[in-house]
Amino acid sequence: MALDYKLIGQRLRKARLEKGYTQEKLSEIMGVSVAYLSRIETGTTHINLKRLNELSNILGISEALILNGASDDSKSYLNDELSSILKDCSPEDKELIYHIANIIVNKEDK
Repeated sequence: MALDYKLIGQRLRKARLEKGYTQEKLSEIMGVSVAYLSRIETGTTHINLKRLNELSNILGISEALILNGASDDSKSYLNDELSSILKDCSPEDKELIYHIANIIVNKEDK
């Protein structure tokens, strides 16, 4: 699964605005230029893990939410990714995946 840096940037921008930070304020806290933060938010610069962790801590959101759009402890975690995979499967493969998922879910209930 390739990372969509534009989508990651949109999520970061949304989180920044929800926290009430301007790009100027957040870039000051991080010790980076406003231009750099802007490029992250537009997806024209690829964010590295160090900056991702730093931003998630400052903004109070998980890295999973930034990368996947869902917290890894939420019920919607990976729903879009699974739907995307299933969309390209044959009916037979979908049935096989369904049975395997049922086995996994029933195993976890025990």
